[in-house]
Amino acid sequence: MGSTGSIGRQTLDIAAEYPQLFEVDLLVANRSAELLIEQALRFKPRNVVIASRECFQQVAQALEGTGISVHTGDSVVSELVALPEVDTVVTAMVGYSGLASTIAAIKAGKKIALANKETLVVAGELINEMLKDSPSVLYPVDSEHGAFYQCLVGEDINNVSRLILTASGGPFRTFPREKLATVTKDDALRHPNWAMGAKITIDSATMMNKGFEMIEAKWLYGISQENIDIVVHPQSIVHSMVEFVDGSVKAQLGLPDMHLPIRYALGLPGRLATNEPRMTVADYANLTFEKPDFEKFPLLGTAYEAARRGGNVPCVMNAANEIAVAAFLADKIGFNDIYNTIEKTMAWAPFIDSPDYDDYVQSNAESRSYAKSLISSF
Repeated sequence: MGSTGSIGRQTLDIAAEYPQLFEVDLLVANRSAELLIEQALRFKPRNVVIASRECFQQVAQALEGTGISVHTGDSVVSELVALPEVDTVVTAMVGYSGLASTIAAIKAGKKIALANKETLVVAGELINEMLKDSPSVLYPVDSEHGAFYQCLVGEDINNVSRLILTASGGPFRTFPREKLATVTKDDALRHPNWAMGAKITIDSATMMNKGFEMIEAKWLYGISQENIDIVVHPQSIVHSMVEFVDGSVKAQLGLPDMHLPIRYALGLPGRLATNEPRMTVADYANLTFEKPDFEKFPLLGTAYEAARRGGNVPCVMNAANEIAVAAFLADKIGFNDIYNTIEKTMAWAPFIDSPDYDDYVQSNAESRSYAKSLISSF
């Protein structure tokens, strides 16, 4: 799901690395028709979906005579995900768009390698309730949550006192706060350690991404946001840590390469051997850690507030963030206006204490509309 994005492309690298273990059955993309065609011709899935109807004819014509069925639209994705031939679903779509297909995979009882953190940010309580009545299991693909997972293997969750999320600090870690008002899109897209898609790179620059990961960890591991700390670790070698009630701390280390957590999630309950480059400890003798600056990156505090309030508030926050980041990437607003858009939308949105799926859909749509109206005023 999201085969043409950064995580999707790297997932297909893993499939190619272990052809004896993995067969690609379904590829889903939004608008990247040419890359989807290239992937389909290489991996020969039974089905591909191009969400954009404008691109359907291009994909269908290119794959005519290959035996690959080509589909378009969002509704067909849920049907194809549920097919019995599918064992594992990698949810690598960006943003709210991943929620419906993740729900479909849970209803169908699939193993889910979850790279779409917004699914749990938007509707974590609903997802966890659904998992109680499904054989589905979520395996996190984020490097931070994969680190937590590995640190918790064999441990009693009741013995955990804190989860410690590490953050690179993004491209603006050393910038003075006043300089952020004038940074550009190109500045924000220069991440020091990770190669990611544009949207998630901007989320890293604002540190909204780390707020999302805090909320995701809350639902994945049943830990209150009050017991999830964020620490800035510029080298991105320690991917996260777990502190236990006896004061012991476990950490998971590795190179900043998303192939590692993807390979781990797909290989569970075992590990997949690889000849890819390894981390040499002597090369990383100086690992540093520092407290995050909540004043310079106020969206960290916004995320904690959303987690505390619960209900539909994280859904509203995510919707406003997606609109604001898109506007920033389109040079319609400044960097600090991302925060302004989110705060104003959260203050405006009606609160729903115990939302159902339809409530999330409505909150998402209404919050996007309101955020767009704010954008036009900046």
